[in-house]
Amino acid sequence: MSRGKRYEEPKLNMKKVFAVIIAIIVVIMFIFIIKGILTNNKDEGKITSQDYFVSYKDNKFGVINAKGENVIDPSYEEMIIIPNSKNDVFLCTYDVNYETGEYKTKALNSKNEEIFTQYNKIETILNHDKNNNLWHEENVLRVQKDGKYGLINLGGKELSSCEYEEITAIEEITGALKVKKDGKFGILDKDGKEILKTQYSDIKRLGKESKDGFIVKSEDNKYGIVDYSGNIIIENKYEDIENIHKNDLYVAKNNGKYILVKKDGTEIAVNADEIKDILSNTENGIIVVKNGKYGVIKITGESVIDTIYDDLKEAKSGILIAKQNNKYGIINLEKNPKVEFKYSNIIYDEKANIYIAEDESFNNDIMNDNFEIKQSGILINIDDEKGYIELRQKEQSKYYNFKFEEKDVKDVLSSNTLYVSKKEGKYGFVDKNGNVVVDYIYDDATQQNNYGYAGIKKDGKWGSIDEKGNIIQEPVYNLENYLEINFIQKWHLGQDINMKYYNQL
Repeated sequence: MSRGKRYEEPKLNMKKVFAVIIAIIVVIMFIFIIKGILTNNKDEGKITSQDYFVSYKDNKFGVINAKGENVIDPSYEEMIIIPNSKNDVFLCTYDVNYETGEYKTKALNSKNEEIFTQYNKIETILNHDKNNNLWHEENVLRVQKDGKYGLINLGGKELSSCEYEEITAIEEITGALKVKKDGKFGILDKDGKEILKTQYSDIKRLGKESKDGFIVKSEDNKYGIVDYSGNIIIENKYEDIENIHKNDLYVAKNNGKYILVKKDGTEIAVNADEIKDILSNTENGIIVVKNGKYGVIKITGESVIDTIYDDLKEAKSGILIAKQNNKYGIINLEKNPKVEFKYSNIIYDEKANIYIAEDESFNNDIMNDNFEIKQSGILINIDDEKGYIELRQKEQSKYYNFKFEEKDVKDVLSSNTLYVSKKEGKYGFVDKNGNVVVDYIYDDATQQNNYGYAGIKKDGKWGSIDEKGNIIQEPVYNLENYLEINFIQKWHLGQDINMKYYNQL
């Protein structure tokens, strides 16, 4: 049996070598492909890793990046819209005629190049919630061509051809776009897929999400309900329909009278003719309003809570947040007070299972589900995802989990390089090891934001530092009436935080 020569030089297996070379090439190609996706791939609508913000200077709007650098010089009279902060698509409105309502639009990228030029108009789709907080539908744009509207994504990919007379949002819910064609309405999703055919005289939201279905109006002005797939839930035979949001019960108007309709179509007469509006149902009754006052009745019409409150909403089963004499408190279905009527507002955070009560001075009491005040202060932030509450207490930020256990700021803001510290009434910054990086010379300070900048206050004026503690903007801004102090380099967040733009002197 031959064992070969021990020191014979091995011969190359060319098939294996070739396979290795191919594998290396594939890996290199994969790396470049991934790099391209993470930077910018317009054809597929991918987004960049950069963040962009609207800037405002000398009464003109522009765009800056997360380093505070000008991307689009402030030169536009109208506010620039950035649909997605991580995508370099900036929508500009110009040549506005306020008398006729006519205007022009264009889209720019981070190179100040005009994009999507094949369309006559490029716009976001504006939406709002019940408190009139505004937002733009993300990652989808409404475009106009030859007088008709369609949809594209932020990469310019066509989602729906320009064939509609109108495209608008369904109020208060995301991902459902109301379209009009030949005088009839239908629904598209955010990807342009047809959910409801354009065959209705009108369409309204049913619940809190598009998946809850829709209230639809037929040609003969009768209302019914369809689900997200267009299947009929309630036939179009009522004068009006509203959702009660729970237990598959709906309020319908028939022959001028309000009735309850179950999901299976069963009708329940409500023995309460004087009730003008049925708002929502609790686990044990229905919230109603009579002569501008709120209460709770049973399905039979029997009163559970008299209509004596200025506002009433269920926080959780059997517990209601109520308003009386312009103050909020908490009661149960037995009308027993759980929280005294002394607050200007109360909200319930379902995920955290806590109550947040605010007084007229914007101080907050944070209560557990037994209505015990566990912490007090000015609420700065509540992060349901990370599971913490930030409170301003005795001029310092304190952090608590949802069990009200205090957490070290370094654990909560683990990616920060600097942390606010207070000593002898003055503020400075320390690193993760507690070493002083910025001396205790400031009257106030903010924690470092996601972009490495922190606010510093001295002699009543605000400025900023970077992630190393270097002064970027000397304290020159009077921001006493601002709800939030936030800096991007030398730019500070505008007074109207809903508009989300940054100012600079």
